[in-house]
Amino acid sequence: MTSTFLDSAQLDWSKGDGLLPVVVQHWLTGEVLMLGYMNADALATTQATGHVTFFSRSKQRLWTKGETSGNVLALKSLRMDCDADTLLVTAEPHGPTCHNGTSSCFGDGVRPVGGFLAELDALIARRYAERPEGSYTTRLFEGGVRRMAQKVGEEGVETALAAVAQDDEALLGEAADLIFHLLVTLRARGLGLSDVIDVLVQRHAERATH
Repeated sequence: MTSTFLDSAQLDWSKGDGLLPVVVQHWLTGEVLMLGYMNADALATTQATGHVTFFSRSKQRLWTKGETSGNVLALKSLRMDCDADTLLVTAEPHGPTCHNGTSSCFGDGVRPVGGFLAELDALIARRYAERPEGSYTTRLFEGGVRRMAQKVGEEGVETALAAVAQDDEALLGEAADLIFHLLVTLRARGLGLSDVIDVLVQRHAERATH
């Protein structure tokens, strides 16, 4: 069950003496940020405040992530596992999750390979809404869809040429430019990376049945 609310009565608190393990995952990238524990009060506080709150086994009290550092975890969703004795929380981290300064308590390098694309797509969406001065992305949006489409075409040609006549570094650079400008063009049309992924998933499902 996924939502921003879970009924405490649905959960099996007995196995862990009133505590459930909680895996916290970045809501956009899928990166595993940390593991903590909740009791019923911590769950209620999390749902009431929107900030992920745990029960600290060492301090023997409720502990809201970021209560001293300000690096809170803003709740996005809650899911219980099939045995109702473990929780999966998706959250938006406001700053590093780990006290060591890394985004994850499991260190750097645990973000899924495609996770950054989701962050980039979200950043482009913010640029579209806010239009900060001096931003290259803002200039692209203000140039209109035709100009953006022209850039996608140019980058596509340059990517194809790099694939045929240049080294891997050049090809990767051109491919990165193409993906960026494609994401900007999609956003200008009110679309995003998730919409493209939905189409790919649907196509894959259809082909898998044939």
